[in-house]
Parts: sequence; C-alpha cells; structure tokens
Amino acid sequence: MARDTVKRIGIIVITADKGLCGGLNTNVQRLALTHMKEWEAKGESFDVCCFGNRGLGFMQRLGANVISSAVQLGDRPQMDKLVGATKAMLDGYIKDRFDRLVIFYTKFINTMKQEPVMEQLLPLSGERLGSPTGSWDYIYEPEAKTVLDQVLMRYIEAIIYQAVAENMASEQSARMVAMKAASDNANNVIAELTLVYNKSRQAAITQELSEIVAGAAAV
Repeated sequence: MARDTVKRIGIIVITADKGLCGGLNTNVQRLALTHMKEWEAKGESFDVCCFGNRGLGFMQRLGANVISSAVQLGDRPQMDKLVGATKAMLDGYIKDRFDRLVIFYTKFINTMKQEPVMEQLLPLSGERLGSPTGSWDYIYEPEAKTVLDQVLMRYIEAIIYQAVAENMASEQSARMVAMKAASDNANNVIAELTLVYNKSRQAAITQELSEIVAGAAAV
C-alpha cells in the first residue's frame, strides 16, 4: 500500500463542535497547521476532512481544500455520521488522489491531561500491522484481495471511530477542568469585589457619622 513518492496528503482533523473546553481545539489545530506548513515547504499539497465545527471553520479560514466533513456529532460517536466523510478519504487514497492519509486528534491520557497527536493511517505503519509470529497459509473466499480490502477498510474506519471517541472524552474532561477554573476565578472575583464594596460602604458610614458629630458640635 506504500507509495514511492508523496505529492499530496489526505488530512483528517478531529475537533469539538463547541468551545469552552480550554485549549483543546487550539492545540490540535496548531499541531495540524505546523505539519501543513512543513509539507507545503516540501512542495506537498493536501486535501482535508474535518470532524467538528471548530476544525471545519479553522480550515475554511485557512483556505484549505476541504473535501468532506461531519459536524454536530453529539456527545457519543455514531458510526453512521462518520462513514460518509471517512469513505471520501479512503476512496481518495485508493484512487491515488493523495499518497498518504494522516489523522489529527486529541488523545485522552487522563482527566487532567489530553495530548494532541498525529497518526498515519495509510499506508499502514509497522506498529499498526504488528510483527508476524509465523507463516500461515489461508484460504480466502472469494479471493484474498477482495477480503483484505474490506478488512482493511473496516480497520481504518475503526481507528477513526476510536480517535473520535477519544477526542470526545478529552473534550468533556477539558471542559470540566475549564469550567472548574472559571468557577474558581469567579468566586475569587466575587470575594475581592465584596471586600471592596464593604470597605467603600464602611468609609461612607464613617464619613456620615463624622458629619453628624461635627454638626452637633457646631450647634
């Protein structure tokens, strides 16, 4: 499946549909932009597929060639919403419209840490394929190419589905942390403003008492 030269690259960018989740979307967009500039400097061009409103808007502002997209994915990934855009990218690789297919998404590490990553989908890397443990003679029906083509397509779809699921998990964790930080900051601001208000109120009362005492003394 490997190509001798790489002239055009297919890019899948996975982001959230909404903001208010810290630097989640910005980080993966920055990673994608960095690699796109490197590829452009080498004379390589790219076609883009976007999952999520934020990534789609970002790529449109860049003027990238967006050939497929899927937005409003909800809180749980559903394969029927992903399969159309995914198929457009797989067909592009099969029909030699581009020579490499990569994916950018945010990998879920834990609740407090999410990491933007880039992974190569096609051609499949050695890490994905694994090391052969023996020599086996299989009988394929109808034929090996037809079976393997379908298996590999489903495999790539499963990888993309996993990436979307991890991105959604990262989004919820990042939003939870961002909202907690916003709530803590709001509480600090309220406490500071309450202190300022009380000081101003106390100063006003003190001034009024001073004026009353001064008036009584004058009489």
